[in-house]
Amino acid sequence: MKEKIFVSACLLGEEVRYHGGDAKLEHFKLDQWKEEGRIVSLCPEVSSGFPIPRAPHEIIGTGSGNAVLEGQARIRTKSQMDHTDQFVKGAEIALKICRENNIKMAILKEGSPSCGSYEVYDGRFKGKKILGRGVVAALLSNSGIHCFSEHQIEEAAQFLQKLEMQESL
Repeated sequence: MKEKIFVSACLLGEEVRYHGGDAKLEHFKLDQWKEEGRIVSLCPEVSSGFPIPRAPHEIIGTGSGNAVLEGQARIRTKSQMDHTDQFVKGAEIALKICRENNIKMAILKEGSPSCGSYEVYDGRFKGKKILGRGVVAALLSNSGIHCFSEHQIEEAAQFLQKLEMQESL
């Protein structure tokens, strides 16, 4: 059985980002995985009820999805509208889908307060990124799902190969 891969919907060309566009990723590995039926896709923000387009959001506080999950940071718009609960709901939906599909890896949109795997915006709405994970990346990682950004397709492919080698033993 081929391993499934969770992928942020915007990376597959779905126009679900906050500004109404996509972040389509062109990579032969992604195309191969699509053809093989491995991809399970979702926009956690849209799945939790956010409209398209929507105001940009950033993690306020520590810049960490883990802090959001622990109740120590919030996710807000520049005008301070708090949508933390909706972001957590989207993360929970993503985790549920991953568990239903026995997914062990994800490729997520870097920089997003939901999907940022290694970087998120710093909470000051000035375009500066800091080290940290979005709430989806944090919840998936905490649940044993390895998260990669769209800049790490080769690393993701190597991880997938190792997974499948281990399972064939």
